[in-house]
Amino acid sequence: MSILYDDKETPREIAPGVSRKIIHEKNILTAVIDFTGGPKDEADPPHSHPHEQITFVAEGEIFFILEGRKNRLKAGDLFSVPPDLPHTVQLLSKTARLVDSFTPVREDFL
Repeated sequence: MSILYDDKETPREIAPGVSRKIIHEKNILTAVIDFTGGPKDEADPPHSHPHEQITFVAEGEIFFILEGRKNRLKAGDLFSVPPDLPHTVQLLSKTARLVDSFTPVREDFL
């Protein structure tokens, strides 16, 4: 069993204005991603990975972009990403918090 206490865990900066905290078990990983510095005029560059992903928008507002379709999402919304499809987000609010879950575990996040 693992516990991630938000106020005790130091986030890891993964890009300017983007930080991450993770928790994982053998077959699943969840990452809390915090974005700052918005709103942004453009989306981040697309990326893909072989993992299945489900994301909960915990705070803020974003465009989630998959296969050229922009989907405007706000706190409380969720989206899923099949393996190997390029996708990205664009920050529409000043800040946003996304909670990403991946299976299998993303070894590149450890």
